Amino acid sequence: MGYEHIETDFKDGLGTITLNRPPVNILNIAMMEEINEILEEWQGKKDLNLVLFDAKGKCFSAGVDVGEHMGDLAPKMIGVFHRMFRLMDSIGIPTLASVYGSCLGGGCELAVFCDLVISSEDAKYGQPEIQVGVFPPIAAQIMPRIIGRKAAMDLILSGRIISADEALNMGLVNKVVAKEELKSATDKFVKPYLKLSAEVLRKTKKAVTAGLMDDFEPSLKIIEDIYLDELMKTADAQEGLKAFLEKRKPEWKNE
Repeated sequence: MGYEHIETDFKDGLGTITLNRPPVNILNIAMMEEINEILEEWQGKKDLNLVLFDAKGKCFSAGVDVGEHMGDLAPKMIGVFHRMFRLMDSIGIPTLASVYGSCLGGGCELAVFCDLVISSEDAKYGQPEIQVGVFPPIAAQIMPRIIGRKAAMDLILSGRIISADEALNMGLVNKVVAKEELKSATDKFVKPYLKLSAEVLRKTKKAVTAGLMDDFEPSLKIIEDIYLDELMKTADAQEGLKAFLEKRKPEWKNE
């Protein structure tokens, strides 16, 4: 199956999804639908040990397409975007992101939602959504669970961008390597997983998740409702998105 915005590969237990929408892999609805299609196809695939997200171009991903996030398109955009995470959650096997360059907004959420992250030292992580008058729903759900409430509050409320080393110190990524070594280091990183039983990996991931007593779906549903029914109805959310597209500073009304 040929895709326009991604490349996919399956070999020896490793399913790879390569973001390929030049130059900076902005996630638009069409691209996310392609990701969802392959994730759907791989549900219940017995010989799949690990899903790897990597990228081509200047960076991993500079985020979600803001232009497709306005007005009537917002519920569709959120639906397609969150479907990626629902499918990653239900696929039940370990997921890994191999990240370099900008990894921002929805791109950052995609990377850090993965169970494992290997990062190039030049990578930059951040959730700048608050600066354009919205918040990152997936980060709101997952980040407090990965890096703790204080660090998550800092990143999500400030929208600041952090280096790969700071992300490593926070526990947002597993390993940082030199830029030129990312490909070989990723290949090396995945090898141990491919020697294991896919079914045992599934059960083990399920046990770790159960140990947190934490189902993804109910909490995401509440966050989605706040996002679509409360946040998107504020004047400031509309103003922030509009200002971003018009390349000007937002004028907040605090309403």
